[in-house]
Amino acid sequence: MHELSLSSAIVNTVVKHADGRRVTAVSLRVGALRQVVPDTLEFYFEFVARGTVCEGARLEHELLEARLRCNACDHEWSIEIPAFRCPTCGGGDVEVASGNEFEVESIEVEESECIARK
Repeated sequence: MHELSLSSAIVNTVVKHADGRRVTAVSLRVGALRQVVPDTLEFYFEFVARGTVCEGARLEHELLEARLRCNACDHEWSIEIPAFRCPTCGGGDVEVASGNEFEVESIEVEESECIARK
């Protein structure tokens, strides 16, 4: 259900940057460790976007794999299940290198037509 709050955050961020222009697409970068269900996120985005400049906008997302990095030997590897031990040196001093992202990468907006009056 956290997709509802994430959708609200997306709409709030986009509205702030759209400067009143109608938004046609929102591109996201979502890390695998965020455990976001794309269909649920899209459903809530459509719901939250109603009545805003985001209404009717496409929600596009790039899924980023989860990766860990060993602080001892600097080895980096992708993971499906977090196993916090370096497969190269066996060290346990590791950190998440990627997979925790949730970012609005870009937005597409309609340009308003400026009509000159004589």
